[in-house]
Amino acid sequence: MQNSLVIAGAVPGQRLPAKEISDRELMGLIADKDNGAMRVLFGRHHVRVFRFVMRIVGNQETAEDLVSEVFLEIWREADRFEARSQVTTWMLGIARHKALRALRRRSIATNEENVLGSIEDPTDNPEVAMQKSERSALLRDCLKQLSPAHREIIDLVYYHERSIGDVANIIGVPVNTVKTRMFYARKRIAELMAARGIEPTWL
Repeated sequence: MQNSLVIAGAVPGQRLPAKEISDRELMGLIADKDNGAMRVLFGRHHVRVFRFVMRIVGNQETAEDLVSEVFLEIWREADRFEARSQVTTWMLGIARHKALRALRRRSIATNEENVLGSIEDPTDNPEVAMQKSERSALLRDCLKQLSPAHREIIDLVYYHERSIGDVANIIGVPVNTVKTRMFYARKRIAELMAARGIEPTWL
């Protein structure tokens, strides 16, 4: 769905471009079963949700199915969103629950492949692009050696740019637990990098 899409009714008497409507406003419209608002929300966040669940389940087909399940639940439960957190925090909480349930249901808990997908900057020269690719591969290898709990924290904080408070809400643990897991996860990554003779200052 393109940002040029216009949703009528977002503000009484006005028609606002989709890009000017906040996620919370979209949730209000979705609660009233506005299909256009649902398409805009999906367009904004389906890639984020896919990457998040993919790192948990490690299976593309399963991840694609889960994205559909997540947004179907958002459609059904939009009127229960109380705006006590960001929409994306609530959304990733739903995604995490469904991904963990899928792991148990489909017995793929041992599949720990991580798809970290780096965004290539077109302004990078070949040397910089190669360095980024090498670092991405190295980090991917290090993350595979973390425990699932520690890997999840790194994923949410660094790749989804969630705050410590958001992470605590998403995974359902106290803030201090998130901080502790973050400390040990970063410490372990530093050890793995050092073993390869690399200073992880670029993380």
